[in-house]
Amino acid sequence: MCGIVGFMNTEYQNETILENMLTKIKHRGPDGYGKFTDGNGYLGHCRLSIIDKEHGSQPMFNDIKTIALVYNGEIYNYITLREELISKGYKFYTKCDSEVLIHGYEEYGYDFVKMLRGMFSFVIYDIEKNLLFGARDHFGIKPFYYCAQHGFIFASEAKAILEHPDYHKELDEELLPLYLKYNYVPFNKTLFKGIEKLPAGHYFIYQNNHLTIQRYFQLNFSNEEVTQKQIQEVVKDSVKHHLLSDVEVGSFLSSGIDSSYLVALSKVNHTYTVGYEEEAYDEIHYAQKFCDQLHINNYHHIISKDEYFKSVEKVIYHLDEPLGDPSAVSLYHLAKLASQDVKVVLSGEGADEFFGGYNSYKIHMYDYLPFYLRYMIGKIAKIVPHMKGRNFLIRHGMKAEDGYIGVNSVFNDEELKEFCTIHSEITNKDIAQYLLKGFEKNNELNKKQIIDIQLWLEKDIFLKGDRMSMANSLECRVPYSDIEVYNIARKLTMNQKVSRKQTKILLRKAYEDDVKCTNYNKKKLGFPVPLREWIKSKNISQDILMAFDSQVAHQFFDTEYLKHLFNEHYIGKKDNYKKIWVIYIFILWYQIYFENLDFNGMNN
Repeated sequence: MCGIVGFMNTEYQNETILENMLTKIKHRGPDGYGKFTDGNGYLGHCRLSIIDKEHGSQPMFNDIKTIALVYNGEIYNYITLREELISKGYKFYTKCDSEVLIHGYEEYGYDFVKMLRGMFSFVIYDIEKNLLFGARDHFGIKPFYYCAQHGFIFASEAKAILEHPDYHKELDEELLPLYLKYNYVPFNKTLFKGIEKLPAGHYFIYQNNHLTIQRYFQLNFSNEEVTQKQIQEVVKDSVKHHLLSDVEVGSFLSSGIDSSYLVALSKVNHTYTVGYEEEAYDEIHYAQKFCDQLHINNYHHIISKDEYFKSVEKVIYHLDEPLGDPSAVSLYHLAKLASQDVKVVLSGEGADEFFGGYNSYKIHMYDYLPFYLRYMIGKIAKIVPHMKGRNFLIRHGMKAEDGYIGVNSVFNDEELKEFCTIHSEITNKDIAQYLLKGFEKNNELNKKQIIDIQLWLEKDIFLKGDRMSMANSLECRVPYSDIEVYNIARKLTMNQKVSRKQTKILLRKAYEDDVKCTNYNKKKLGFPVPLREWIKSKNISQDILMAFDSQVAHQFFDTEYLKHLFNEHYIGKKDNYKKIWVIYIFILWYQIYFENLDFNGMNN
């Protein structure tokens, strides 16, 4: 795994700028650094050596030095592609997957990206055409940030773009209400005005000061019905491909079936789990029991409250963007634990979105009522704010395109108007309809999955997964989020995914048949954090209330409302911990990136 940076046609252009950008992301690749410039295009790369450790330095070139590449990721079908390109006369001088990208571009042009199986973001500099061509993988596992305000600047992390003197840092205030609603920004923009993300499944061409972005992959659910054997075969095949490495591969392990299945199939020797002193949130016991059954090692760590909060600012710094997901901090400590032994780990991200794993996907008896009745009841529930079960009736009285916000929403529009000084005209319905354009005829479950893959999976799960692993110079591979796995999972019928009582039905059957262990029917925990209790403790509550009375809080929020929100939670009147946390994270993020808050280990 690596980090990439570069720029073209900017007002300020020199190698010092390139070096400064690379320094900001050195944690992504401490094994080697590379630079290239011809005075027009500037490319930089920092490398974490995984495959062909001796010969994989970048930027990498074609034979006649007319094509230069910087690349972050893994191409899992590179051996097959390599053989095909050799048959066409291309010579390979390394065993790296990187070289496949260069010759693939030479042979097939832009369409070559459609042939790739993997997680990737890359940029090819076609020197003769004075052109940059780059792409991001199908589901957005690997990041790609860019700024096209003055020339073109790109990087694996936004913090590197901040180092370029042509970028003038400014908060995109209009996105703040959306972050507070979703827990992340639900667009490919960021809160750094002018810095955007290349959408998943897209490539770009930059030439003659003109940027073109083109989609090469589109989600598509077909409901054809598949067999358990097909699920087993494709997951096993994906795990096999994701184990390709010249260094040892380990695996994260929770108490659920997703990571357990990967561990059982991969037969890794090292697994890693984190937990807490609070028993209700701790998964270590389950992980150890599972590993004992398989006779493999499990290494675990108890995250204390003080350790968790001591690392919050460092985590925010590494995330680049504010992310109100408490598990990001826990994931940082999990990656830190694993990085002591290995450079590569497997992780179970994508299984819930592809196979139907969320409780909100379950079929409810109430859903058998005609939609027009549920719709009418939902409209009535909206005007009875204190009625028990109100939110349930509202959710089940609407279609996904009417405003499905995903699996982890925080504030609603009415609440935001009470305390946020910035207002947005963009509604949940606007976002849902945009994401579901062309998918209107899909069933409700498929539509929810389409939204969750584009929002929750890409904007939250993959963001924290990449950033927290890379903060510890660790590569995190996600076998379920593989294009071949998706091509099977997208055909599942609703009954093969969920019922009234169960989720991921066919995946669970595959697991039970292959593994024959005890985790397949365990209640989903979802990497929980005992935050709702922790923030009531004296020292933590003081820090939060201090933040709620800070200059930035007064600038963007009604601080009396914030204090009231916290007090309701503190006395047990309402469970407001998600709302408190999403605001607290934004304030700290703003202080770090706009007020230059200093803390130990910012650049670690």
